[in-house]
Amino acid sequence: MEILKAEFVVSNSDVGKCPAPDRHEYAFIGRSNVGKSSLINMLTNRNSLAKTAAKPGKTQLINHFLIDDNWYMVDLPGYGYARTSKSLRGQFEKLIRDYILKRENLICLFVLIDCRLEPQQIDLEFMEWLGENGVPFVMVFTKGDKLSVAQRRKNLEHYQEVMLDTWETTPIAFMTSSEKKLGREELLDYIDELNRTVEL
Repeated sequence: MEILKAEFVVSNSDVGKCPAPDRHEYAFIGRSNVGKSSLINMLTNRNSLAKTAAKPGKTQLINHFLIDDNWYMVDLPGYGYARTSKSLRGQFEKLIRDYILKRENLICLFVLIDCRLEPQQIDLEFMEWLGENGVPFVMVFTKGDKLSVAQRRKNLEHYQEVMLDTWETTPIAFMTSSEKKLGREELLDYIDELNRTVEL
């Protein structure tokens, strides 16, 4: 699949004000500074569709983008950013939780993980929560260009081994790099398949 058109629709802090749930929707989430906005820009071939920033915690709202007048891509606030106040973190967590559990047209959640790091407890716990609530998700490892092919494979295998302590099987995983456009075709083909096979 190749994206021909991508346009910003709306940002808000209220799930009830999101666009009508009449189209397939795919949301991107992860710890702050994991590269969500860069990945969205890479997938859509638009350098500034989603706002990127050097400082983490920039995305603080639910951002909807309409793709090819047909389906939505959503940039969610990052979680776990320590330099925001406790009350603000609580607001973000409620916003994320409400969106994930209430957005009936959410087909798949893409959980972004920095491939260079050891498995982080906050990511593991978040994915366990998704599993407990029956939320469909896949893992998207970012910043793959920072490692060799062998190191990427080793880190991914290690991550899956850690997850198997609590999971019967590990979720689907993609390796990506926004810089090198690694994984772009695979992710878009996956979305295309879901668009064709999953009914609202």
